[in-house]
Amino acid sequence: MASRRLRAFKRWMNSHGVQWSTDALEFIDTPEEGISVKALRDLKDGEVVSTIPKSACLTMKNTGACDIIQSAGLSGCLGLSVAIMYEMSLGEESPWAAYLQLLPEKECLPLVWTVDEIDHFLRGTELHKIVKEDKFLMYADWEESILPLLDTGDLDPKFFGLEQYFAARSLIASRSFQIDDDHGSGMVPLADLFNHKTGAEDVHFTCGSSDSESDDDDDDNSKPGDDDDDNSNPGDDDDDNSNPGDDDDDNSNPDKSYTANYVDEEPANTLERTSDDPKVLEMIMVKNVKAGVEVFNTYGSAGNAALLHRYGFTEPDNPYDIVNIDLDLVLEWCTSMFSSRHSRARLSLWRKLDYSGCFSESTEYFEISFNGDPQVELLILLYIMLLPDDDYCKLDLAVSTATDHKEMISMISSEKFNFRFDKGTEIDKSLLLTESVCNALLRLAEKRENLYGLSSIENDIEALEKCSEKERKLYHSLMLRVSERRILEKFRTYASLGAKIVQYLHNII
Repeated sequence: MASRRLRAFKRWMNSHGVQWSTDALEFIDTPEEGISVKALRDLKDGEVVSTIPKSACLTMKNTGACDIIQSAGLSGCLGLSVAIMYEMSLGEESPWAAYLQLLPEKECLPLVWTVDEIDHFLRGTELHKIVKEDKFLMYADWEESILPLLDTGDLDPKFFGLEQYFAARSLIASRSFQIDDDHGSGMVPLADLFNHKTGAEDVHFTCGSSDSESDDDDDDNSKPGDDDDDNSNPGDDDDDNSNPGDDDDDNSNPDKSYTANYVDEEPANTLERTSDDPKVLEMIMVKNVKAGVEVFNTYGSAGNAALLHRYGFTEPDNPYDIVNIDLDLVLEWCTSMFSSRHSRARLSLWRKLDYSGCFSESTEYFEISFNGDPQVELLILLYIMLLPDDDYCKLDLAVSTATDHKEMISMISSEKFNFRFDKGTEIDKSLLLTESVCNALLRLAEKRENLYGLSSIENDIEALEKCSEKERKLYHSLMLRVSERRILEKFRTYASLGAKIVQYLHNII
C-alpha cells in the first residue's frame, strides 16, 4: 500500500497533468532506501511510461519568486536555489507542496558536511580540496546574491539562510534536470524518483521537442546538477548526458506526444501517442525490463569521486573510477631530484611540445585510469625530465627548428633498444618506460598514497567491511578511499612491471 506522502503526490500529479502508466510503474517508499520505482509488468524498449508538462516542473520561470529572481538578475543554480527556498517557505501554500514533501531536507552530499567532517572523511581523496573550495565559493555566492534579497522584506529570512541555501544546492546537484533554454534547469517531479545505476539505464528522460515559447530550446537534458555555474569537476566526468546521463542517446520523438485518461484518481494504463506537444517531457524505456525489477535511470559514466560529489553515493568496483596526480606533486618530486632550473627548463620544453595535463579550476593534473594506466602526457613529462643532457638538447633543437617533435621523442627512445618507429604514429607508451621513468612513477605513487595519512589500505578495507551503509558519510568516503587506493596499487604494478621489462631488454641486448 502506498504511503500517505505517495498518495498525496499521486493526487498532485493528476491535478498538474503528470501522467504515468499505472499498470507499468510502481512507486515504493521505504524508510531505509526512500522512494524507488519498480516495473509492475514487463516493460518494452521504446515504451513511454510517463509524460510531464513543463508547467509542472519547479523552475525559475514557474516559481512565484520569478519576479524576484529576474529583478536580481539571478540565473543558473543561484536562481533555482531561490525558487526552491521560496516554495519551501510557502509550506502547504506552495503549488509544489505535495512534491516538495517527498524530498529530503537536504541530500547528504559532501557540500553540506562540516569542514571538520570533510577533513576527516575525505582526506587524501580527489574530493578533499574540491569540496572545501566549493563551500567557500558558495558562501561567497550566498553573501553576494542571496543575502541582499532579504533587504526587500518580501522573503522570510529563516528560509533563506546559509544552511538553507546549501541544502537547496544539494537538491539541485542531485536531482535537477536541464529542461530547455526557456526554463533552464529545474526540478522535475516523478523523473527524479528513479534511482541511479552506472551503465544500467532503463529509462530515459527527454524533451519531446522544442518549446514554442523558445525557438532555441535545448533537447539535451543534462544530468542532475549539471548547471552553468557548477564550479567543480571531480573525476573529470565529461559524460554529461541527458537523462540525467546520456547526451548522445536522444530518444525524443518530435512527431509524438502522449495523453491519458484518468481512472480513480490515476491515469489509465497506457499512454497513447497523439500530436506533437512541445510543452511535455517524456520518460521513455530504452531497454526491456522484467516485471518486479527496479527501473533505473543513469547519471552518466561517472567515477566514485563524481558520484559522491554530486549525488552523495558511491558504487563498488566502479569501472569509471580514476585517481589524479597533480602537476604540483610531479614538480615536487622533480625538484627533489634536480635543481629548480632543471625542472623549469624541462617543463617549459614539455609545454613547447604542446603537451598539458587535465584542468579543473586552477589545478593541472594527470589521470590514472581504473586499470592503473597513467595518462601518456605524464609519461612524456617524466621522460623529458629524466633525459640525459645530450638527448634533451637534441629534442630542444628539434622544437626550435620546427621538426616533428613526436618523431624525435620516439627516435631518441627507440635508439636505446633498436626499436623501429613508423612515422605518423602516436608515441608508443612502451618506449617511454625507461627504468628511471618507472622508478619516478613508483615515487609519485608513494607521494600520492601518503596523502591518505597513516591508515593503510588494509585498515580502510577492514573499516569498510564493518561499516553499515546507514553511516552514509563514513561508508561512502571509505568506499571512495578504497577505490582510489586500489587504483594506486595497480599503478604501482604498472610501474614495477615496466621496470622489469626494461631490465629484461637490457639483459638481452
